[in-house]
Amino acid sequence: MIDWLDDGNLDFPPSAQALGADSDAPGLLAAGGDLSPQRLLAAYSRGIFPWYGAGQPPLWWAPDPRMVLQTENFKLARSLRKTLAHFRRSASCEIRIDSALPEVLSACAGAPREGQAGTWILPEMQAAYLEWAKQSGAVHSIETWIDGELVGGLYGVNIGRMFFGESMFMRRSDASKIALAALVCLCRKHGINWIDCQQNTGHLASLGAAEVPREAFEAHVREAVAEPGPSSWTYHPALWALLDQD
Repeated sequence: MIDWLDDGNLDFPPSAQALGADSDAPGLLAAGGDLSPQRLLAAYSRGIFPWYGAGQPPLWWAPDPRMVLQTENFKLARSLRKTLAHFRRSASCEIRIDSALPEVLSACAGAPREGQAGTWILPEMQAAYLEWAKQSGAVHSIETWIDGELVGGLYGVNIGRMFFGESMFMRRSDASKIALAALVCLCRKHGINWIDCQQNTGHLASLGAAEVPREAFEAHVREAVAEPGPSSWTYHPALWALLDQD
């Protein structure tokens, strides 16, 4: 039995109470509550995230193990390296930060997670992340633009020196991977060593992400969110040089 959260109480149960691997919903910790910026901050600061479908109450997750991309382990396949080389040389290609967050959220909602039908980024969840971004600037979009068109990107949450990746989309080949590569550069610049990827997929594993035990993940989150984070999120093409060491 999982806990039911009241709107006025921002506390979450210990993650050890999350349903285990032998259940129908491994990692499910709690249900209910609202999606206020205050609750979202309380959740992410403990490594907990919301994920639910239409007709369901908010569901809160703390899976074990946890999929993480350690930025030093980011993998650039030969084909992606060639694509990035062309992108970096072209005056019509650019990375933008937070210039189209609503559009990125909407596009991600139309791109279901690997192996799943439908979307979990419901209108009320999009509104919640936009409000959180408005209030505190914690939510960011990393956007791939070509010829003035938004062709791919991702969004996620930054608290201190931790980035929690949420979702990606692409309208051209490798556009989401380009955005991820840019995020890795930003994280390396700002001393953010881990990007939370939540759940294991073959796509993420191919890019260097790997599972870590929940206990180790939560220990890292506790330390990282307490560190001072970036004062601003901007992208300069010079940051691509941070990939050249790979």
